[in-house]
Amino acid sequence: MTQLPQLLAEHLCDWRSGWSMGTFGAIAEFHHDEGEKPQVDDAAGLARATSRGGIRINADGVAEIVPIAYETLSPRAHRWTQAVALCLPEHAARRTARTVLTELGPDTDAVRPQDRDGVLFDMGLSLPQCDFCIRTADPALLETLRQAEGRSLFEPGNPAMPAILAAHPHRVAITNIGRVEVYQKIGGPDTGGVSPPGPHTHLLPKLLATGRTHSANTPIPKGLLPLGSLHPGNPVIGAMGEDRPFDAALHEAFQQMLVRFGSTEAVAEKTRVLEAVSRADEPTSYGLPRTRLGRVAMRLALRQQAHVTAEASDTAAHAEINRWIAAIEPAGGNEADTDDDAPGH
Repeated sequence: MTQLPQLLAEHLCDWRSGWSMGTFGAIAEFHHDEGEKPQVDDAAGLARATSRGGIRINADGVAEIVPIAYETLSPRAHRWTQAVALCLPEHAARRTARTVLTELGPDTDAVRPQDRDGVLFDMGLSLPQCDFCIRTADPALLETLRQAEGRSLFEPGNPAMPAILAAHPHRVAITNIGRVEVYQKIGGPDTGGVSPPGPHTHLLPKLLATGRTHSANTPIPKGLLPLGSLHPGNPVIGAMGEDRPFDAALHEAFQQMLVRFGSTEAVAEKTRVLEAVSRADEPTSYGLPRTRLGRVAMRLALRQQAHVTAEASDTAAHAEINRWIAAIEPAGGNEADTDDDAPGH
């Protein structure tokens, strides 16, 4: 059985897999393209960087990580998302939660050696499990940031945020399991508000204001905090959020992760409903799960099996799945449907 360090190392080398670190409303994502040349390629040290961004998972702390594999529904009836949340117990996950812009000094832990003279500033977002930082060596930006140190970035009249948006410094999300760095431009006013493909960040004040540590659709057990996520290649969604032909191998690979790292309730419900379908039971007589997690798992199993039977050109089985979907989906409503325009979101 593949151990977690080996699994993480394998996915760091797989361009189809994406990564994120941060919290609800402030997140940094790392992706790389097929054939993109790495500037840091250290699978053993769980680090990788390109000219657009980088990631490092603290290799000496992997044993403490609690992986939680899960799937979520999409509003688009033929899609779903999947991820492995990388968690720590709450007491081990929490950081300083600074509330004001704070200079931290040279970033000696930067993934790429050439970035280690850059100066880190905690943006002061008061995040429980992540220090969301910027890094720069630009003299003009450094002067502005140092003058604004000790103030909230969102304070009216503070010149720091406009200066950050104009200068596009590196963004660095630091957690107690590692970091993600983004070197590309910020999706701000001079980019039309659109994040570039590949590594990018999201900073959404409305979500930050909720004080949540993760989405309600992410089934994280009580007592744990997610610090980052692995987003393995999705069998129905491409790298830019587009529909893609069903990839049975990617689907099966994640189902194995779900069995190992996911909810036993979700796995059991997926098995139960597919056994009922295979027996050609009547959907109307099926005992619907009592929990939200179970109902989501039931709907996921049906969506996924529709792709499996279509891929296998099994006309009878595909028709039976569609009969169940027609009966079950209205009963499930839109419970826990999420927006998944891109795999890492």
